[in-house]
Amino acid sequence: MKVEPGQLEGLLLIQPRVYGDARGWFCESWNEARYREAGIAEQFVQDNFSFSHRGVLRGLHFQNPNPQGKLVMVLAGEVWDVAVDLRRRSPTFGRWQGVRLSGEARNQFYLPPGFAHGFIVLSETALFHYKCTALYSPGDEVCLRWDDPDLAIAWPVRDPILSARDAAAPRLQELPAERLFP
Repeated sequence: MKVEPGQLEGLLLIQPRVYGDARGWFCESWNEARYREAGIAEQFVQDNFSFSHRGVLRGLHFQNPNPQGKLVMVLAGEVWDVAVDLRRRSPTFGRWQGVRLSGEARNQFYLPPGFAHGFIVLSETALFHYKCTALYSPGDEVCLRWDDPDLAIAWPVRDPILSARDAAAPRLQELPAERLFP
């Protein structure tokens, strides 16, 4: 397994070891001891899958209180995945990092608690897997506007397909400070 730090403190880019032959391939997507050695000490309590079509943008989402760390991976298709630092005391507060994740590359992206998360589907369809450090808590979920000009995220699609909730999400400057992370 190859692990590289992301551009923002706490983010990790992971390339699991993949074993392949004429029959196909095998990959270990989670092993508590190995990932702990790589710097991910959190306990994961929930796994989620989403299936989306080309141009669908999901996010930017986070929970506070009850924040979630996420280990994400695309099982089929390709997405452009984004993490936004919402830790108010972080030197990179309000900055973002985007990475391509694909079923072909079988790469992973780890976001610790304190980041908003979103992705846009680049392929015809995508099957996306989230491994989460806290249970989903609808009352704690916050949406952040995907095209907030203050964040200036360079999304690779100009007119994404959004849920009504994501389309109406507030800008970062409109969020109450207590909804962000210390």
